Amino acid sequence: MSEEAIDYRTVTGLVHSTESFGSVDGPGVRFVVFMQGCMMRCQYCHNPDTWALTNDKASERTAEDVLNEALRYRGFWGDKGGITVSGGEATLQMDFLIALFTLAKEKGIHTTLDTCALTFRNTPAYLEKYDKLMAVTDLVLLDIKEINPEQHKVVTGHSNKTILACARYLSDIGKPVWIRHVLVPDLTDRDEDLVKLGEFVKTLKNVERFEILPYHTMGEFKWRELGIPYPLEGVKPPTAERVKNAKELMHTETYDDYLKRIGN
Repeated sequence: MSEEAIDYRTVTGLVHSTESFGSVDGPGVRFVVFMQGCMMRCQYCHNPDTWALTNDKASERTAEDVLNEALRYRGFWGDKGGITVSGGEATLQMDFLIALFTLAKEKGIHTTLDTCALTFRNTPAYLEKYDKLMAVTDLVLLDIKEINPEQHKVVTGHSNKTILACARYLSDIGKPVWIRHVLVPDLTDRDEDLVKLGEFVKTLKNVERFEILPYHTMGEFKWRELGIPYPLEGVKPPTAERVKNAKELMHTETYDDYLKRIGN
């Protein structure tokens, strides 16, 4: 089928759920789409119910259907809001993302992709499709769980090789990115690694925001409901002192700081 023949309205994806008024998923108020399926097994994941590639509670929906639901809330978005697709890992369903974001851009809607980038491959075949997605993506929220490759395997069960490669690629093409790091006591709050992560981020030319997300336990109940032992049982959120320490070691800045720096 030629690209011209694709009817993006009818492309389907397996959607776990949606959130009408997301406030931490990109700029402004966001309509957030959580896709089903993720290969990562982050110890602190607050959406373990999105891991499975199939789920009886997930719905196969068309891009047009999801967009129409989002549009019901457009009046709340203001100048900065829009649509964010998260997961799970959204790029496992790239055709759906391209379709939804293409339809959204036709209506002038700001689009944000929230990704762990585990699926990224720096190959011509993959990049051909990935570049189509980036052409209709305004902002990427990239989670870097750990800069240390061995510790990354402890945290997620996977290497960070493709994730760091994706970060470099997004920098090369100039795609705006927010880098986020979840700070978990003892697990991802390791001074040496925080310094190295900060140094890595400094090599990127496209980072608009670099932030710490303090670990929380709000998703713990989902693990219990799924009958999965929670690996961080008893771990408390990081103290204000440790969050401050991480920010200093990584040289992070708030979005307001960024806007001031670029003169907006």
